[in-house]
Amino acid sequence: MAVGSVLWIQAETGAATTCDPAAIADLLTRTDGFVWVDVEEPDEGAGVLLREVFGFHPMAVADCLERNHVSRLHHYRDHLFLVLHKPHAGDRGHVHYLELDQFVGPNYLVTTHGPRNPVVPLEALLTETRETHKRLLAGRIAPRSPWALSYAVVSALTNSDERVINEVAARVGRLEQRVMRQLDDDQPQAFLEELFTVRHALLTMHTMASQSMEIYSRAVRLTDSAPKADVRLLGDLKDQYQRLARISRSQLDFLQGVTDYYRTRTDTKMTIAAERLAVIAAVTLPVTAISSVVGMNVIVNGETDPVLLGVLLGVMTALSVLLLRWARRQGWW
Repeated sequence: MAVGSVLWIQAETGAATTCDPAAIADLLTRTDGFVWVDVEEPDEGAGVLLREVFGFHPMAVADCLERNHVSRLHHYRDHLFLVLHKPHAGDRGHVHYLELDQFVGPNYLVTTHGPRNPVVPLEALLTETRETHKRLLAGRIAPRSPWALSYAVVSALTNSDERVINEVAARVGRLEQRVMRQLDDDQPQAFLEELFTVRHALLTMHTMASQSMEIYSRAVRLTDSAPKADVRLLGDLKDQYQRLARISRSQLDFLQGVTDYYRTRTDTKMTIAAERLAVIAAVTLPVTAISSVVGMNVIVNGETDPVLLGVLLGVMTALSVLLLRWARRQGWW
């Protein structure tokens, strides 16, 4: 069983002390604080702990052991179960969903991570909980309730999300500069692929933030009888995710404008090229038709008639000139 850490937090002072995982059952009987159990990668042993020691619903425990593709919230008699995600950049524009599950009850917070794709390092899953763990032991934060501790963990998560969105926004700015300077007009396929790769990353982040915002909106409604301080913390987490959703949405809109501008300019060039090809076809078509009909009778014969050949060449030249002048008046070239 991969229990990463067990901390006991005093309710009056918010001071934290490290405990042995074997003492979890005894800690749950105490009334002077609450326990935080962080499970790094839950396995069946962790499932036994969650079911038998904490008494969590088997379906919620099963959700911890399996991958969840959307954010979720389950309301039980004395606790909430929440599923959140954060983005992690992968190869070739892929964005991994890193999962953080939480059981928040009257005297405990249980956090679990994963399941994890083998290509994602374990440290990427544990960044926020390890950061909160260090801050607790150093006395930089002093949560007085499990919801306050959950707030510290999720706030670290939203800060990480904001940094990722900021990095992608910087890429969007560089792409916009390249479009305005026409640096990639000679390789539209590769550049469009880069534009849509960045769009995919932003869309993934917007989806995560929007789903998490909905989760905390419901959590606020479900905990309206909780202490006002805890409800305010939940409301602030909702606002944090709402802000992330709006920022990522605005970046998506900006990137869409850049993409539309680039595609319009590229499409216009293709249209102009097609018009010029149409002019060439229009000019050569009557010449080709005349030469096809009478060419064999004028040139490939017993002897060539210079007068007739000259008349035909003059007619073809006159037709070509007339067609070019007409195309010019039409503004095609």
